[in-house]
Amino acid sequence: MSLSANISEKAALIWAIADKLTGVYKPHEYGEVILPLTVIRRFDCILADTKDAVLEKFETVKNLPMRDVLLRNVSGKAFYNTSKYTFERLLDDPDNIEANFRDYLNGFSENVQDILEKFKFDGQITTMANKGILYIVIKEFTTPKANLHPDIISNLEMGYIFEEIIRRFSESHNEDAGQHYTPREVIQLMVNILFYDDNDVLSGNNVAKTIYDPACGTGGMLSVAEEYLHKLNASTELMAFGQEINDQTFAICKADMLIKGNNADFIKDGNTLSDDQFEGQTFDYILSNPPFGREWKNEKAAVEAEAKRGFAGRFGPGLPAASDGQMLFLLTAISKMKEPQNGGSRIAIIHNGSPLFTGDAGSGPSEIRRYILENDLLEAIIALPNDIFYNTGIATYIWVLSNKKAGTKREGKVQLINANNLYEKRRKALGNKRNDIPENAIEEITKLYGDFTESEISKIFDTTDFGFTKITVERPLKDENGQLVLKKGKPQPDTSLRDTENVPLKEDIQEYFEREVLPFAPDAWIDEKKSKVGYEIPFTRYFYKYEAPRPSAEIMKEIIEIEKELEGALAEVFAE
Repeated sequence: MSLSANISEKAALIWAIADKLTGVYKPHEYGEVILPLTVIRRFDCILADTKDAVLEKFETVKNLPMRDVLLRNVSGKAFYNTSKYTFERLLDDPDNIEANFRDYLNGFSENVQDILEKFKFDGQITTMANKGILYIVIKEFTTPKANLHPDIISNLEMGYIFEEIIRRFSESHNEDAGQHYTPREVIQLMVNILFYDDNDVLSGNNVAKTIYDPACGTGGMLSVAEEYLHKLNASTELMAFGQEINDQTFAICKADMLIKGNNADFIKDGNTLSDDQFEGQTFDYILSNPPFGREWKNEKAAVEAEAKRGFAGRFGPGLPAASDGQMLFLLTAISKMKEPQNGGSRIAIIHNGSPLFTGDAGSGPSEIRRYILENDLLEAIIALPNDIFYNTGIATYIWVLSNKKAGTKREGKVQLINANNLYEKRRKALGNKRNDIPENAIEEITKLYGDFTESEISKIFDTTDFGFTKITVERPLKDENGQLVLKKGKPQPDTSLRDTENVPLKEDIQEYFEREVLPFAPDAWIDEKKSKVGYEIPFTRYFYKYEAPRPSAEIMKEIIEIEKELEGALAEVFAE
């Protein structure tokens, strides 16, 4: 059985436990019980092998200030449980299931208590106990289908199972089916590029690096990055940092980090835009799939206050429109880059098409693009196929940024890769996800990026190719007699005739004006005070292919054939 099929089957078996909730909970509420219990059961299975040793040690160290460290040493994990109960032992006393289960949960170490609190699970215990189903549900979680021991389910598989359960929960809740995670093939592509050609990471011994995701969800991106790096070089340590606003997904992310033995203290909860938990910190790698098309009005006061600090804060280059906060995450990522003299950083971040071109010259989005391009931070933009995400079918792009381009072939250059057609159809859609990026396509895209050469789907530009000066072209104002209206001897502009032109940065403005404007308006002039520099990346224009329209005779023939078919169908209907 394939990995994906095995994960889907295991998640389905766990989700089937929700049948025991019928009547007490509505279908869209099942996840409120199944998600936290799956996490707790995973903890239970992981600690099973050292349970008795931990209980024995607890009796001798429970009054010592260092008991936390000592008990973690015995459990062999970053967490432990000092209650005498396990899921199986809870079944020995059905009459006291609620009190005993609470005793069991209270036995977890403090780092797990934080996770349980974020799940808001206490109220669900009360509900299930009052309705007489708590014992039944816990019993279901002790059956073979819910055996989550690491000998049976690896950490990687467990992360997938968490996400599959969230997807099922989201669908029953009429939420975006994939708003909390990103398809694994997309993450794999991002990680391929993120680590590309970093020799010290790929071949060094005992190297420690950091990676950060400002919208980490369940931690899928961080997990895949760590897994990938360990395949390349098992001696390299990748310390994962992330922030997540959604309580449930934060709880799962932190649980996943604990389960894998990572430092779960590096996963923070809270709103990244208004409450940056990693202020002043920088990282070797940054990757993210932040929400796009979502307003940031609730964070407006905090964001604007930080913007007033200029480049002492994250938002010095400018602010996007309040209707879409994705470029604020982009600026957050840039602010977390290490200085080049300290090794620099690389970013891979997903956006929709909006950050490529929205906003006129001088606007916030244009100024953000200007900052990125004039500081030579943009390495590449990769257009992904449509319909590969669970919650949207629109065009999406991976932006690759780096501040260590100096002296390389990429200096002053930007590569655009159009991978829009590199996909295969899924047999069954998952939400909006109808397509996958196959392994061979991931390899092709990675190679295109690495080779840094032009092809039918790879084009290379100078950073200045995306810049322009927006000039304001004025025409003179005349009165009814056709005389020029003058003020202090100067002709006054007719605002109704005012126009603008975008002059590429590589062109001389006066030459452009004389060639493109004066032949059609000899009396025009440029109001230089209104000139503004702007940047946009018209991605689709660079890859546009003209397709000649079909011959009219061919179209007419097709129409006639359709009409004949319709006539026959109508005749059959009326004959009846």
